[in-house]
Amino acid sequence: MLTIIMYHYVRDLARSRYPAIKGLSTERFEGQLDYIARHYQVVSLSQVQSAAQTEAPTGQKGGSLPANACLLSFDDGFSDHYLTVYPRLAARGWSGCFFPPAEAILEHKVLDVHKIHFVLAASSDPTVLTRRILDLIAPARSTFPLPPDSTLQENWAKPGRYDGPEVMFIKNALQQGLPLPLRGQIIDQLFAELVTPNENTFARDLYMSLTQMQEMAGSHPEMAFGGHGSKHVWMGKSTPAQQAAEITECRSLLENIYQHPVGGWTMCYPYGNYNEETLGLLRARNCVLGLTTRVDVVPDLAHPLELPRLDTNDIPCTRDAAVSRWTQTP
Repeated sequence: MLTIIMYHYVRDLARSRYPAIKGLSTERFEGQLDYIARHYQVVSLSQVQSAAQTEAPTGQKGGSLPANACLLSFDDGFSDHYLTVYPRLAARGWSGCFFPPAEAILEHKVLDVHKIHFVLAASSDPTVLTRRILDLIAPARSTFPLPPDSTLQENWAKPGRYDGPEVMFIKNALQQGLPLPLRGQIIDQLFAELVTPNENTFARDLYMSLTQMQEMAGSHPEMAFGGHGSKHVWMGKSTPAQQAAEITECRSLLENIYQHPVGGWTMCYPYGNYNEETLGLLRARNCVLGLTTRVDVVPDLAHPLELPRLDTNDIPCTRDAAVSRWTQTP
C-alpha cells in the first residue's frame, strides 16, 4: 500500500500578509512530519516510478515498496516549498516531489487559480465578494448568453469538501462556470482591486525561481520534479491540441530544471482533472505516473497514471487527538 499526501501552501500563516489563505501552518507541518515519521516510511518519486514498472511476485505492481510507504507531493511551485518544505525534508533525510506550473515559473504570471485564492483571502466577506462578481457579470450579458443571477447561484453555490456554498459559488464561477474570456477579465479586475496591480512582482514572490528548483533537483536526498501543465487548466475539458501543448510546455520546464532531457516522468493533473485522451497523450510521451486528487490510498500500482492522494487535512499531526481513518499504523 502507498499513501500519497498532497500539499499546497505551507507557511507561517499567522505572520504572513494573507493569513486567511487556506494553507498549512509551519508548526502544523512540522507536527505532521513527526506523525508521518512514526507511522510511515517516506519514499522517493523515483522509487515509486521504478515500482510502477516492476512486477511483484504476487503479480501486482508496487511490491518493491515498503508496506507503509508514503510519498510527499507538493503542488503549484510555491516559494513555500523552497523556503519552508525543502529544508525540513532535507533535515530528516526525506525526499519530496514537486509539481510547478510552467507559465508561473517561466513567465512570472500569477495563475488564475491562485489569483482566486488570494482574492478570497483578501476579502473579509464572501457575500460582498459575490455581489461584486454579479455586478461585474451584469454588463457582459449583452455579449455572453448567461442565465439569471439566481440560476447562477443555484448552479454554483453548492458546499464543497472544505468550503461553504458562498465560497464555492465564487470558485465555481471563476474557475469554470463563466465563459473563459469573461472570467479572466473578472479575475484580473478583482486581483488588481483587492490584492495588487503588480502581478509580476507578486508572482516572483509567490513561486519558486528556476535557480531554486535547480538547487533542489541537485540535492540529496532526492527532491524530484514533475509536470503540472503550464497554465493550470482543466485537462479533461481541453481539446487534444491544448492538452498536448500543456504537456509539451511542462516537459520543457522539467528539462530546464534538470538541464538535460527527461526520460520517464510524472504528471500531476491540475484540479485532478483528465480524460482518456490525456492518458493517451501521456503514455505516448513516456509518462510513467499520474497523480489525481481522488481521495484514497493506493492499494497497488496497477493503474499508475491514475493514482489517488490524501489531502494534508486527512493526515493528523502529533498534536491531534484523533487518528485519521486513512492511517494504518504498522
